Formats: sequence, structure tokens, C-alpha cells
Amino acid sequence: MSIQAIAETTAGRRLRRPSSTALLGLAGIAGALALGQVLPMTGIVDERHLPPTSAVLTALVEALARPELWQSVADTLLAWGLGLAIAVAAGTVLGTAIGSVPAVRAATASTIEFLRPIPSVALIPLAILLYGSRLPSALLLIVYAAFWQVLVQVLAGVRDVDPVAADTARSLRLGPFARLRHLTWPTALPYVMTGIRLAATVALVLAVTAGLVIGSPGIGLEIKVAQQSGAADRMYALIIVSGALGVLVNLGVRWIERRALRWHPSVRGEAAP
Repeated sequence: MSIQAIAETTAGRRLRRPSSTALLGLAGIAGALALGQVLPMTGIVDERHLPPTSAVLTALVEALARPELWQSVADTLLAWGLGLAIAVAAGTVLGTAIGSVPAVRAATASTIEFLRPIPSVALIPLAILLYGSRLPSALLLIVYAAFWQVLVQVLAGVRDVDPVAADTARSLRLGPFARLRHLTWPTALPYVMTGIRLAATVALVLAVTAGLVIGSPGIGLEIKVAQQSGAADRMYALIIVSGALGVLVNLGVRWIERRALRWHPSVRGEAAP
């Protein structure tokens, strides 16, 4: 086989791969919907606990027509956006400051390793005591959980600076801000974007959890009300809405990551035909 034929065959496989992945994804969704329709109709699962897919989709259409749902979505996104912004700003600044000084990094390592594994939901009693069911309660949970995702990645990025490049910067007598701009930040930025991607997902989970547990405004509170009122079809419809929010958030953050790292080899490799 000629080199040109091999190249054309390889290119054809690359072009077909995304469409095949999309078809498999659609097949998985169709299978899940069909299973959700069959299980309650055959009596394998109690319809009161798992309504048929048709009933859930009907409830979803009805929910999408209600302005209250969109207000709940807006409340959830507000808490998510504010919490994520605070966590990213604090994690980036503190991570850069701590990681740039080896003595400070060594002194804070044990404290970070102790605080980081504490689940954010353990702070729910404190959040309720301080702020009740208002927005600051959700922000407390979101910021605490998302902050560590960013901080750990920034520390790893700062630590990954090439020692030879650091020695060169010192020999050229670059100032702290010049080293930060031309050396530390380009090295740490891929780590920062990974931290933001992880933090965005965690922040959304906590934004919904705050509504479920604390009762703060948002889609989580809507799910809780539907569950308590026995409207299982509406509850599952709202869960689908929260899942769609997660997909949109992930796609948005991935788009921002590709834009911010378009110069990075990993992103250039993804964009290559």
C-alpha cells in the first residue's frame, strides 16, 4: 500500500471517530430511556419510586415552561459562579505565594494535607448556624470544596518550574514580577486550568447539595420540594435539568481551557487533524 493510501486511510479513520463516538453516546442514552420506560411498566420497579420515562419527560416539559424553574437555575448558577470565582482567586494567589517560597511550602504542607480531605458537607452545621439558608451558606460550602482543587494544582504547577530556567532567570537578575510573568505563570497555567475544571464540577455539585440539605435557593431546593411532595416524575425531571447544567458547565470550562492553552502542546495535539 502506498504512503498516500495509508495517509488517506488514517485521515478517514480520524474523521469517522467523532461520529462513531457520538452515535455510541446516543445509543447509550436511548437504551437508558428505554430501560426507564420498561422497568416500571413491567412491575420490576415500583412506579411510585421510578416513574416511566414518558411521565418524566412530560414533567420535564412542564417544568421548563415554568418561570420558577429558570429562577432556580439562575440562583444555582449565581451561587456556583460566585463560589468558583472566589475559590479560583484565593487558590491561585495563595498557591503562587506559598509555592514560590520553599520554606513556606514546607511549613504549610502538613496543614494543607490535614484540611484538604475534610468534606465540605461537614461544614453544613456551621453554615446553617452562621447564615441560615441564605446564599452565604451555599458559598461557604462551595468555596471550601473548590478552593483545595485549585490550590493543590497551583502548588504542583509552581513546583514544576524547570530548575535550569529558574537558575537562568536568577543569573539574568529578573525581578520577582518578571519571573512570575515569564517563568512561573506559563509553567503553572496548565495546572491552574486543570484545577479550575475540577473546581467547576465540585462547585456545581455543592451548589445543588446546598439546596437539598440547607434549603438555599436553587435547583436543589426544587428537587427537595418535589421529593417531599411525592412528585417523583417532577423530581427526576429536575435531576435531568441539574445533569444538563453539569454538562454545559463542563463544556464551557473545556472551551475556556482550550482558548487559554491554545499555545500548549496538549491542546495543539487535540486540534491536530
